[in-house]
Amino acid sequence: MGERTEMPGTDTANRVEYHSDGLTLVGDLWRTDEPRGTVVLLHGGGQTRHSWSRTGQRLGSHGWNALSLDCRGHGESGWAPDHDYSLDALVADLRAVVAQLGTRPVLVGASMGGNTSLVAQGEHPGLARALVLVDIVPRIEPKGVARIAAFMTARPDGFESLDEVAEAVHAYNPHRARPASPEGLRKNVRQHSDGRWYWHWDPAFVLGGDEPARAERFERVASAARAITVPTMLVRGRQSDIVSDEGVAELLEMIPHARSVDVGNAGHMVAGDDNDLFTGSLADFLAGLPDDAV
Repeated sequence: MGERTEMPGTDTANRVEYHSDGLTLVGDLWRTDEPRGTVVLLHGGGQTRHSWSRTGQRLGSHGWNALSLDCRGHGESGWAPDHDYSLDALVADLRAVVAQLGTRPVLVGASMGGNTSLVAQGEHPGLARALVLVDIVPRIEPKGVARIAAFMTARPDGFESLDEVAEAVHAYNPHRARPASPEGLRKNVRQHSDGRWYWHWDPAFVLGGDEPARAERFERVASAARAITVPTMLVRGRQSDIVSDEGVAELLEMIPHARSVDVGNAGHMVAGDDNDLFTGSLADFLAGLPDDAV
């Protein structure tokens, strides 16, 4: 599986590296004294590990180590030379990281990261101690997926400035206040030698798919959901265009012991839209885990 190396980081986190299938996966690791366990945070498609920064920092105050990962093809993690960003590849990466951690973590996954976590746990029951799905269910809304895909593929020629990047982000998330300075977006883009800014992800990473692909994805994720026995929570953004009321109800039928929480002021990007409420819900869930789950 490979070995893990740690290097000094910033903001109380250490920058860490894991290895899977010849790729280096980069993460931020927050440690606390006498932890109750480790929480692994997996972002959604097109995001980076930095989307969990505030959550990772706060989990320490609740007695948990927290690891936020850049998934393959995202952030600082390696790009797959064979362009393999399939669910199989993402699940294999997660299993490799957990093996290098040497402990069964709580998996917290948003969107793509939630799919990865759900399938990994459902198909490999000993992987995690508990599961938190952030605005993702087996049956997702095609219009919402199409909107994400349109955003991710809209600017193949990049941006002239960080202000242009900020305008694009605000157009996608108009309900979220635009930051006073675009400098924080440097973590979401990379600057080429031509001076233009490009999104951090590998252009070969593609969201969406045709109807047969979506149907196949649903069957696999639904099958994994029905196999989940560990404590599980769904956190849904009430304004999400990805997860519907029907999708929530269906998930709760597949995982009868799961609980569901709505974050009223949040859309699909739940942790970023209302981090205080999201992290509070997560902390309550972690505090309520039985002894044999922590």
